[in-house]
Amino acid sequence: MSDLQSEHSFEALLEALLDSWDRNNAIMVNLLHSLPEGGLEARAMEGSPSIGQMFTHIHYVRLVFVSEDAPEFVVEVPQGEWVIERDLDRLTQMLNDSAKVVRDAVTSRVNRGRDMELHFDHPILMLQHMIWHEGYHHGQIKLALKLAGHALADKEVGRVTWGVWMRKNQSAPLSYCIAPAKFPSGSSKNKS
Repeated sequence: MSDLQSEHSFEALLEALLDSWDRNNAIMVNLLHSLPEGGLEARAMEGSPSIGQMFTHIHYVRLVFVSEDAPEFVVEVPQGEWVIERDLDRLTQMLNDSAKVVRDAVTSRVNRGRDMELHFDHPILMLQHMIWHEGYHHGQIKLALKLAGHALADKEVGRVTWGVWMRKNQSAPLSYCIAPAKFPSGSSKNKS
């Protein structure tokens, strides 16, 4: 393989990994906007964090890991990890902002051949950790809704979650995947 082919393969692989991160964030934002009325307050059980707190935790974890592993990219890390936030627009902005910080940090560290400062043997491992961590919370959120009597129908929520992972049309922006339709238990425009 020539150096040019090798460089192109590397860039294509990095772009595919970064695309998976963008899709992951779109899925989390879509899930947030799919919540029924009062969904942010739902909990899997007494003493568990609320769904809203899980979303602020995700934002916090993203920024903490960047602050520890690529501090040149960090913005101000929130003071609290499990904060109660009820404004969907604010939560959406937080998720989008922290996703960009993670993406920029990983891209820079990979392109410069720099190790992470504290965790992970390679910058891509941080990205994979974040996706795994957020997938874990995605399941917790859906379980909390189900236990609260507000299960999301797979037919509706699947197109804005699994559908985002599996779409092949690279020209369609991920934001087009956000569900504009009303779900059985509420509205995607809900400000619970």
